[in-house]
Amino acid sequence: MTKPADYRKIKIKEPYDLAKILLTQMQHKKREIAKIIILNSRNEIIKIKDIALGGTNFVNLNIKDILSEPIKMQAPKIILVHNHPSGDASPSKADIEFTKKLYKASEIFEIELVDHMIIGNMQYTSIFSELLKQI
Repeated sequence: MTKPADYRKIKIKEPYDLAKILLTQMQHKKREIAKIIILNSRNEIIKIKDIALGGTNFVNLNIKDILSEPIKMQAPKIILVHNHPSGDASPSKADIEFTKKLYKASEIFEIELVDHMIIGNMQYTSIFSELLKQI
């Protein structure tokens, strides 16, 4: 599902910019939902697309499903977002490992994975910010 055009041209400079848009929309969902945010070279939103719907504590993500739309659109940048219905926005080990795989796959297609964000109850986590803390 694509979001209305009013999100288009909103510039994403930091994780909070995207959280403002998606936090209220995703925080109370009972099932995990994954979205891809497709950006132009100026970090402006071109499209927001739902890519997977999961259960209460999982969502099956597929790299092909994530990258197919940005490849078709020849988009230079993407952000992956999913929610944790538990309310805890901390990334799981699986979230971090999947992010690393997606980052490598995106590079092959010359698409920059800008971030992978997790939304919980009135909070969000940028996996990229978390990974930088660990280095």
